Amino acid sequence: MTPAPPGHDERVEQMMGNLLRAGVLVAGLVVLLGGVGYLYRHGGDLADLRTFRGEPAKLRHPVVIVKDAASLRGPALIQFGVLLLIATPVLRVVFSVFAFARERDFTYVVFTLIVLAVLLGSLFLVSGSGS
Repeated sequence: MTPAPPGHDERVEQMMGNLLRAGVLVAGLVVLLGGVGYLYRHGGDLADLRTFRGEPAKLRHPVVIVKDAASLRGPALIQFGVLLLIATPVLRVVFSVFAFARERDFTYVVFTLIVLAVLLGSLFLVSGSGS
């Protein structure tokens, strides 16, 4: 196995850090935009705090969330921001798979793919069981 070029690990770590920062920043901005839109529309509504009302069923499905977020609906934008926040570390793991493959470190590729499978499995099993 050939060693990685000098500075390669630092570049990979820098890119991963930038990916995480960008993901959190974009997710935060989307949630902020959704919150501002929601308050613009419903800021004057009186809240009934005696009864808990969870998220509407339609805002529990990623495809519907993305579709409604594209229409700039406040609650859907907030949910979309949360989805982006959840997707950020998943993308980091995907990036790690490619980084390890590029270094030809196949042991870490296998372990990282296992982590990715567990992550995706838990996301889909949890989201699929509640609806």
